[in-house]
Amino acid sequence: MKLDVIIVGVGGQGILLASRVMGTLALQAGLDSKVSEVHGMSQRGGDVITHVRIGEKVLSPIIEEGTADAVIAFEQMEAARAMPFLKDGGLLVVGTQKIPPMPVLIGAATYPEGILDRLAESADVCALDALSMAIAAGSARAVNMALLGAFARRQALPQQQWLDAIAACVPPNTIEINKRAFLAGWELDGA
Repeated sequence: MKLDVIIVGVGGQGILLASRVMGTLALQAGLDSKVSEVHGMSQRGGDVITHVRIGEKVLSPIIEEGTADAVIAFEQMEAARAMPFLKDGGLLVVGTQKIPPMPVLIGAATYPEGILDRLAESADVCALDALSMAIAAGSARAVNMALLGAFARRQALPQQQWLDAIAACVPPNTIEINKRAFLAGWELDGA
């Protein structure tokens, strides 16, 4: 098994936790894993990108442009920014949430329209309202798990292994909320 995944979003959305879950999953499945994180201005609402590589033997944590099997994007504009990493026909799991960057907030720019339609021209897109799923599961902070669930359903590893990795990575008092959000994404029609 070989899997290269880019995870992107805005600081505070749980991108690093999602990558930790994937790394833990790989280790629990007896696979090698490397994770690389770029925080940027994440504490100020800036973009965050992680590279997650899983396989029998992974030598480098960095995914080259045009080679990622999948991109998991927590926000539409971040999905568009990460598209150069995705290989032709790769999987894009994207939250439908829009988080306006500072130029949009101050009126110097407008948020682009039709992002998801343009992305669907070059990728296998699975778009979901992960924020609503997370809120229904018990916490808006579980957006990352809803997105992981939609992604995981399309992967070779069984659901229980994903749930075990989640339980190993999140605080004990949030395990059930995170599992509910993951299962909501997993059970999404068309995921």
